[in-house]
Amino acid sequence: VHRILGKGFLEIVYKDALEYEFDVRGIPYEREKKFEVPYKEIILPHKFQADFVVFDDIILEVKAQKGIVDEHYRWVLNYLAISRCSLGLIINFGEDSLVTKRLIL
Repeated sequence: VHRILGKGFLEIVYKDALEYEFDVRGIPYEREKKFEVPYKEIILPHKFQADFVVFDDIILEVKAQKGIVDEHYRWVLNYLAISRCSLGLIINFGEDSLVTKRLIL
């Protein structure tokens, strides 16, 4: 996707392209999957939404900006804890070369 589109588009464009590639390759995924957030004995009214969940076990967070910041790592770690997925990937299309970070809970 990065090789074809390069940098400079909004995140939504890269998500659309990734979704196309997942479909073409037969990779199972859910886009913008919502997860409930438990708090004490209740479920909070607002859910968190992962950009993609791939193979039912990988949180994929898509960025299109200059650099990956600490906040992105915290988000993905929280997503992993709530979703019980085992692997999180942050991919950033906002650089000259694709930047990926892998997180394991």
